[in-house]
Amino acid sequence: MSFLRPLHLQTAAWAGVALALVALLWLLAPILIPFALAAVFAYLCNPAVNVLVRRRLPRPVAALLVIGGLTLVLIALAFVLLPMIYHKAMMLVQRLPVLTDLFNERASPMLNELFDIQLQLDSAQFRMWLGQFRDNAQDLLPSLLGQISNRGMAIAAMLINLLLIPIATFYLLQEWPRFIAGLSRMLPRPWLPRAQRVTAEIDAVLAQFCRGQLSVMLLLAVFYSVGLWLAGLDFALPVGVLTGLLCFIPYVGFGSGLTLALLSALLQGSGWEPVIGVAVVYSLGQLIESFALTPYLVGERIGLHPLAVIFALMAFGQLFGFTGVLVALPASAALLVGLREIASAWFASPVYLGPNDEGGADPPENAVAASRDETEDMV
Repeated sequence: MSFLRPLHLQTAAWAGVALALVALLWLLAPILIPFALAAVFAYLCNPAVNVLVRRRLPRPVAALLVIGGLTLVLIALAFVLLPMIYHKAMMLVQRLPVLTDLFNERASPMLNELFDIQLQLDSAQFRMWLGQFRDNAQDLLPSLLGQISNRGMAIAAMLINLLLIPIATFYLLQEWPRFIAGLSRMLPRPWLPRAQRVTAEIDAVLAQFCRGQLSVMLLLAVFYSVGLWLAGLDFALPVGVLTGLLCFIPYVGFGSGLTLALLSALLQGSGWEPVIGVAVVYSLGQLIESFALTPYLVGERIGLHPLAVIFALMAFGQLFGFTGVLVALPASAALLVGLREIASAWFASPVYLGPNDEGGADPPENAVAASRDETEDMV
């Protein structure tokens, strides 16, 4: 029995094209970041554009309205959070000398008694550093201008990338139906039904992930903001909102939010009550997210093993930087669908099952069904 059939040669040719395309994308990764982000935004905004198009708006106008609305939301969020964080940070910097004295009076004797650790902070050094900071604050603007002039090309490239993202998003949204139709025409006709089925499954998984994750983010932002406010934390609103918005990156959002909240509670100088309150709020938040919000809103259909989540974050981060960390989970969910399809085809293939008594005929239906069940259990 010869395995070099035309179908096999065609499959090998397309596999080679796919590998070459992946290698090209890997080589062009440094310049593809704005286009990758634009593709993510276009995919997320495409349903809203379709709704406006069904209301008889021209697609370019609908794309402009959706991009403009998203931009206004991001700008409003930045204008609300950034001044608040800056104001609170300056207040904490001014209180550092008082907090060092408080640490030396209360925490240092406790550490010495319990763990035999002698640790004393130099409050005079902090006061001298704070005085130097105030004296040099007036030179901050000239220093920043000097840095901008010295790194003009890098800053110009960053600004160009920021401007390129909404422009690329607009063109992708405008031409989205044509892109999908063009990709469909390029596929070999025998592959078209399976490709459409796999694509529809990937789209359903990603849509479920995006809708569920957005709901989880909003609910957690409200929970952490209210919980930290009840715990008496001065930074309740910005820390709670940032924790909720960053929770789409597993472990990073929870860890960074907890660190910020604990530092704020310690620097607040109100005793141990805010610290205990922060620990209680984040413990409850983790339980609610893990056992209630994520299973019911995101669903177990796209769930990955925790070890697979860590590997995906590290792998995508290594290949594509911070952008890779952002798209690691949805990309892994899409790859998981493709892996299930490949594994199903492998377990149903004559190479895996071996020739039957008729001399290599197609495997029976019960063997194919059993292999599919085995694939679902393994993957």
